Amino acid sequence: MKVKIEIEEGLPEDEVIIRCARLNDDIISLQNHISRLSSGKRHLALRSGETDYYIPIGEICFFETEGREIRAHTADKLFICSYKLYELEELLPGNFMRISKSSIANLDRIYSITRNLTASSIVEFAGSPKRAMVSRIYYKALIERLRERKLEPG
Repeated sequence: MKVKIEIEEGLPEDEVIIRCARLNDDIISLQNHISRLSSGKRHLALRSGETDYYIPIGEICFFETEGREIRAHTADKLFICSYKLYELEELLPGNFMRISKSSIANLDRIYSITRNLTASSIVEFAGSPKRAMVSRIYYKALIERLRERKLEPG
């Protein structure tokens, strides 16, 4: 594997691109490691009432649309987000994934999935009573991503 660093002054944010001939365990492990490193340090500006909060991305369980608002859920709080879901998909690290047309979940915070064959499945989050719905369209991809992220030595 070649490792190359390009310095480009003026970038608004550091960016890591992984180019590979095919996806394998080493590449997935590398992507997960980079995501864990970056997600703990980044914050997202969110609002609750008249107060702006700067919440570490790793504390967010999931985002969901409610009417015209995007709501960000931590284990015990609810915030309003100024981004659209498609913008969040671009901004968020690799440990976040769309789980329905109206939700994006933090894979690191998922505790359980209750499967429902005829309708949406239910995701529960560690340390939180909150739940999110996983649509049938996204269920298989979510399970695959969670299996990719299995415990790794070291």
